[in-house]
This record gives sequence, structure tokens and C-alpha cells, in this order.
Amino acid sequence: MSRLSVPHLETATGATAEVYGQIKKAIGSVPNTFAAIGAHGPDALKAILLADSVLASGSLSKRDQETIKLVISEVAGCDYCVAAHSLLGKLAGLKPEELKNIRERRATGDDKRDALARFVRKLAQSSGTVSNEEFAAIKAVGYTDKQLVEISLAFATTVFTNVFNRINDTEIDFPAVA
Repeated sequence: MSRLSVPHLETATGATAEVYGQIKKAIGSVPNTFAAIGAHGPDALKAILLADSVLASGSLSKRDQETIKLVISEVAGCDYCVAAHSLLGKLAGLKPEELKNIRERRATGDDKRDALARFVRKLAQSSGTVSNEEFAAIKAVGYTDKQLVEISLAFATTVFTNVFNRINDTEIDFPAVA
């Protein structure tokens, strides 16, 4: 059970009700993590949603974005975000076997995706420090300078939700990871 109290979504008012309405319109429901963040920090939730909209209009594919978010969540041990990004990765077109391999730190068979997963895992394990060789490796598979900025943004937003969900012990409302 989540640690922070979250009033019923229907009773939300002001900025919180506004952002919940935007989420419902976009995806049909308000995930528990967004409900909890919005209940106590509607501006923080707006910032996360804005960052996600920046990523959506960027040059990284949705599959790449979900690979990044899944790797970070797995390294952080955030069960909520692992479940969420496993589902979102599937919806983005990643195959169940690819998702399982990403979660289990195994090769997916896609050299570029595997290089991205290795790079992001290294970022997550080293507080963002990468060697010249690791930098050269991600560039060698075709990621651009612009995409490195987007990888950093995806990383930052995912760390926020991972940390929040670990603090809150957010109740998982996504399908169980198989």
C-alpha cells in the first residue's frame, strides 16, 4: 500500500484536477504514481509530463525511450517503473523477449539497442560518469549529440519517478512483469 495519502481523483481541485484531466484525456486513466505526485506536487507532475512531451517530439524512438526508462528502473530496483516501462515498451513495439532480455541484462539481438542499454546501465551505475571508450561506443552505433541530450532527459525524469515510487512504495497498477 502506498505511503502517501491520495484523495479520490474525482475530488481533486485546482491545478491537481487540471493535470489529472489532461492525463485522463491523453491515456484514459491516471496511473497511481501520477495520482500521488499530483496530489502533493502538481507542478512537479506538470514538469514530468512536459519533459515527456519534449522527448515525444525529439529524435529518439519510443522504443529507445522505453529501453532507457526500463534499464534505469531495473538498475534502481523500482518495481513500479519496471512494470510500467515493460508495458509501455511493449506498446512501443518492443517484443516480450526483448523486454525480458533488457530487464535481465542480456543481449536483445539488436546491436544498437544493446549498446544503448549498456550505455544507460553504465550511467545509472556510475552516477553519470562514462569513459571516453563508452562515449565513443554509443556514438559509433549512431546516436547523435542531440540524442545524448535526450538520453540525459529521459534518464533524469526516470530517476525522479523511481525515487518517488521508492519513497512512496507506490502500489503497482500495471500488469505483472512476466
